[in-house]
Amino acid sequence: MIPAARLAHLRPSPIRALSEGAPPDAVPMGLGEPGWDLPLPAVEALARFSGPCAYGPNAGLPELQEAVGAFHGTPARDVLLTAGSQGALFALTQAYAEPGDAVLVPDPGFLAYPALARIAGAEPVPYPLGPGFGLDADLFRAALDAAPRARLALVNHPGNPTGAGCSRAALAEVAEACARRGVLLVSDEVYRDLRLGDPAPSLRDVTQGGIVLGSVSKAWGAPGLRVGWALGEAPLLAPARLVHAYMVTAPARTSQLAALALVRESGAVLAQAREHLRARWEAFSEAFARHFGQVPQHGAGGFYHWLALPPGADPMPFCLRLRDEGRVVVVPGQAFGERGRGFVRLSYAGDPALIREGVRRLAPFWSTP
Repeated sequence: MIPAARLAHLRPSPIRALSEGAPPDAVPMGLGEPGWDLPLPAVEALARFSGPCAYGPNAGLPELQEAVGAFHGTPARDVLLTAGSQGALFALTQAYAEPGDAVLVPDPGFLAYPALARIAGAEPVPYPLGPGFGLDADLFRAALDAAPRARLALVNHPGNPTGAGCSRAALAEVAEACARRGVLLVSDEVYRDLRLGDPAPSLRDVTQGGIVLGSVSKAWGAPGLRVGWALGEAPLLAPARLVHAYMVTAPARTSQLAALALVRESGAVLAQAREHLRARWEAFSEAFARHFGQVPQHGAGGFYHWLALPPGADPMPFCLRLRDEGRVVVVPGQAFGERGRGFVRLSYAGDPALIREGVRRLAPFWSTP
């Protein structure tokens, strides 16, 4: 049997491929997932569960909708619960992108964005980021103007893979440009609450239009629960809600109960997450300054460092060499778009001692590529 033509451009994630082929003693600085223990409220909620494990409503548990809505200052009816934020992205692209349409995606940006556009039969249209890899309204508008069939546009701040944020002014200009064109703007803000400083601006700070994505995978430290959400006006979410119901029926009930406990205790859980992040940033920045001779800058949120490759390094062979000879797993920037070709993404989400060791192992390859 021949697969659908729209899948022709899909390839396995290089992030997973590099990690799964790594030597057993390699330091993992590739995957972007919190390396600290599942917070206690979720552990206790899972331990309390008993009785039948029913599907639950397609829309998700009402009490979790209410908790997420309360956290974001949004009515529960405007909350779509999904199987991770990627479930929301899949449902939204299926609901709103037609074959032949264009979906604007950041370059560099999360590698699932163009893949999900292609699965919907649409064409991903990369737009460049500005200096420091932040959202640049002029560059975004130029890409939008050049894409007459644009139906969806994705922004991500703080960004994966760079950790860069955006200004409130740039976000407002992008939102206005999309509204003027009738393009649905989706703002992926899953890293917004995992930060050391002030929060990055949210799309909700500049408009009530568009859709905001969130998840318990990052700041709430629970990627394995696979619970995320989309926030938007209920009629706007309705088509995606229908798609998601046919995808997975509903997020797993036990995961939703654990997520409910986390969101209800957001004050304590997020404060602890930021302490975990601070400990990892300190381990990374101290080791980086010592072994690379540079003081790194923390991004607007998340746990990524975007590092320029040594001159002349061929990205994928270089990263394979780092993995197999240096015993450190990192991700080539080209996995996130053509404009990431000269970089690698380092994740400092793991154990602080391993972070220090990983940086120590990496440093010699930058002096002798």
